[in-house]
Amino acid sequence: MAHDAHGPSIGPSVAEILASHAGGTGSPTKTATRVADAIAARGDDGTWLSTVPRDELLAAAADIENRPGARTLPLYGVPFGVKDSIDVEGVPTTLSCPDYAYVATATAPAVQRLLDAGALYVGKTNLDQFATGLNGTRTPYTVPRSVYGGDMISGGSSSGSALAVALGQVPFAVATDTAGSGRVPAALNGVVGYKPSRGLISTVGLVPACKSLDCISLMAGSVDDVDRVMEVMIGRDDADAWSRDRGARYAGGPIRVGLPPVAELEFFGDDAMAAAHVGFREHLARHATIVDVSLEPFLAAGALLYQGPWVAERLVEFGDFLAEHPDSIHPVVRDILRSGEKYTAVDAFAALQRLQELKAVVGRVWEGVDVIVVPTIGTTFTVDEVLARPIDCNTMLGHYTHFGNLLDLLGVAIPLGTNAAGKPYSAMLLGAAQTDDTVLQLASQILDEPRPASAAPADVPASTLSKELS
Repeated sequence: MAHDAHGPSIGPSVAEILASHAGGTGSPTKTATRVADAIAARGDDGTWLSTVPRDELLAAAADIENRPGARTLPLYGVPFGVKDSIDVEGVPTTLSCPDYAYVATATAPAVQRLLDAGALYVGKTNLDQFATGLNGTRTPYTVPRSVYGGDMISGGSSSGSALAVALGQVPFAVATDTAGSGRVPAALNGVVGYKPSRGLISTVGLVPACKSLDCISLMAGSVDDVDRVMEVMIGRDDADAWSRDRGARYAGGPIRVGLPPVAELEFFGDDAMAAAHVGFREHLARHATIVDVSLEPFLAAGALLYQGPWVAERLVEFGDFLAEHPDSIHPVVRDILRSGEKYTAVDAFAALQRLQELKAVVGRVWEGVDVIVVPTIGTTFTVDEVLARPIDCNTMLGHYTHFGNLLDLLGVAIPLGTNAAGKPYSAMLLGAAQTDDTVLQLASQILDEPRPASAAPADVPASTLSKELS
């Protein structure tokens, strides 16, 4: 069904929901009713692939209310969605491919942590099939659109997770981000997309896209919501070979911000997007400690992802299904999977050696900078434009995101409003692995969000920085 679309309509935050539940003006069952009504009012707009039936959702909310000590739970009655590549016991995991679907026999540990903290599971969100794509169109279900309208793509692969937050239906949603799948749809829908350092959140129960690169991520309406949810989700898991501890908390003091030369930035002919980002950089440069950095080694690493053997890693999970059920796979996704068949072990080792060289170069960059700021996306596309040029458009969307997990970085996409053409623009804050708290600190300053857990840098007062950037 058609809806007016003018941008995100972020609903109550995690803090606001918790306050209403604690104060008695609201309750988990009242919140569940609001969520169910909001989803029903939209109809099938491509956000959700399945939702908990209304009566069952209200019953689950009532069960949370009746838990001993329920009001002390950190996410007491807070509703959330889960990308449909992550297992929830008793619920089909489809990966947006009906013939691949199976009913999960266990809940992914990352999701279970949320449930144990009192959060209310609402349903499974849409995605590009097999989490292969950054545009949101590679699904046999309803193709979602951006909340900004104009037939703009939603972004992917975590399309539904971004929309569920941008539409105000839930304050946060669990997503994934292997090559930008969380950050790109966040940018296209005006929400915060946080891709943590790999290993902080267990990926057990996630159907892998590229297991060595996969990362469970988060969509939220604010950095504060990210902080609250991540305090629950982060935790070592010995069943996850990539699991590791979080890094040090932000210790205060100046945050050194790396900015690439404007000449190294690519906007693919989108002058309005370029002007908006350059304007943001100019404000940022007046109020932050700026360090010049080159994007060259980052982009060189990103080129390895789809122009190198990592695409073959998808065949570890989906190779047998591709061989046995090729017609069940979206044509573009099928072609991408088949492209992985041409790579040899020699190609893989050569690429690994090249990546290690680039990691060494990038590692030296972090000696002089704490956070690098780039656009999240260089331009936007309509659904028709992506359908006409699926590979080219997708490559452009991932220009600033493809290198993230290859280089073991974390990334936060933050919304900055709309450009002169009325399209959303977003900045991406990148940091070295396990520097998450410092990157989130800068994100909170730019968005003018108080962050009590960390003091603002002495030379960059949060209120001053955010006012200048607004």
